[in-house]
Amino acid sequence: MRSPRLRLGLLAFTQLIVALDYNIVYVALPDIGRALGFGPSSVQWVVSAYAVGLGGLLLFGGRAADRLGARRMFVTGLALYGLASLAGGLAADPALLVAARAVQGAGGALLTPATLTLIYRGFAEGPERNRALGVWGMAGSAGLAAGSLLGGVLTDYVGWEGVFFVNVPLALGCALIAWRVLPADPARTPGSLDVPGAVLATAGSALLVFGLAGGSDAGWGSVRGGGALAAGVALLALMLVVEARTREPLIPLPLARSRTMATTMIVIAIFQATLNGGYYVLTSYLQPVLGYSSLKAGLTFLPLTLVCMLAALKATPALLGRWGIRTTLSVSMMGTGAGIALLVAGTTRGGGLWTLLPGSIVWGACGGIGFVTLFAAAGAGVAAHEQGVASGMASTTKEIGGALGLAVFIAIATGSSDLLDGLHAAGWTAAAVTAGGGLIALALRPSAPATAESEQTPDDRTLEGANA
Repeated sequence: MRSPRLRLGLLAFTQLIVALDYNIVYVALPDIGRALGFGPSSVQWVVSAYAVGLGGLLLFGGRAADRLGARRMFVTGLALYGLASLAGGLAADPALLVAARAVQGAGGALLTPATLTLIYRGFAEGPERNRALGVWGMAGSAGLAAGSLLGGVLTDYVGWEGVFFVNVPLALGCALIAWRVLPADPARTPGSLDVPGAVLATAGSALLVFGLAGGSDAGWGSVRGGGALAAGVALLALMLVVEARTREPLIPLPLARSRTMATTMIVIAIFQATLNGGYYVLTSYLQPVLGYSSLKAGLTFLPLTLVCMLAALKATPALLGRWGIRTTLSVSMMGTGAGIALLVAGTTRGGGLWTLLPGSIVWGACGGIGFVTLFAAAGAGVAAHEQGVASGMASTTKEIGGALGLAVFIAIATGSSDLLDGLHAAGWTAAAVTAGGGLIALALRPSAPATAESEQTPDDRTLEGANA
């Protein structure tokens, strides 16, 4: 029951569930608002509460996977996720639904680092791990594609509650299977969990995401949003001071300061920021500008998503094997920027699917390669007892970068009196910033291409960590 294929299938399907939920709720928001009495602006908290719960607890979830066991956190995260989904579907007022979404995000924060840790530990670094990450990335892309379509079908035929209830059997079923399929956790790593660091990291990250994702109706520049951002930055700065004086810190500072991890975190923040910005531009073009329905807009995303899935599964392992992490990441980031630029060029007043297709193909292919490569970089060469915190650091940076990017690109897009002109300004900016991320990726140390003979060879970060 513990074959690698079964393990990878479970881990990939879990990623599909989490990605599915990212898009499935958006389609149901109008119905949720009407049914539960949300205001036009407060309904955003159905999305933002999940982002706060997820972004705030990812660092803790990563360290808990290291200290308490990745399988244990995987099952706990799935159970929280499933039960919170049930509570969300049964919610009868806005406060209960928002609370359920926050708990759902907390479940995701335990689940995501545990999933990556199980991949990092269960598949040898090199071709084997690259293939596993390719399957994991492909499943995430499939979840994003299915989310919009399934959300529309469930909302139309079951009601808005269906977008929550669908998670319950999936999450709880995976939790039960995990005990049989996943290997038992090794003996617990000696040492404490660094409670002060965990509290500061959780509160600081949550306030940062709160301020960026929906601190108030007026957005991140308002008094409440700005106050949350300032408080979040202050708490995270205090956390760094505390961590520097802690014997067993939540975040090992040599790992965080290493050239490879620091560069990876910067690039993944840029990648997710411009991904969210690009999605906002495309969605706003298809619906407010062209007047597409939610279902038609979701179908327009399909070429991008299908190409992304194929690239993650097939192209990424081959390119990592031939070029190594640094070159693959740099080229894919620059290609992603080019794809966004092509897409923006196709957003004309008389455009449609065919004018968007070239950009969708280039963006989807390069973005799928870049996403998987970023997480390959995050786990390369990291000691087994720090794999959880490495994945937590990468995932936290991804969430904060995404929230920041969405806030910035919405501000750029809405800064023009003409919507299409504003969307063009935001899109061109996203393309340029993404290409800049490709240049930053060149700061990674060159690594030998992953071959079958070298798959057990440590990444350059091992040597770097020894010199830190």
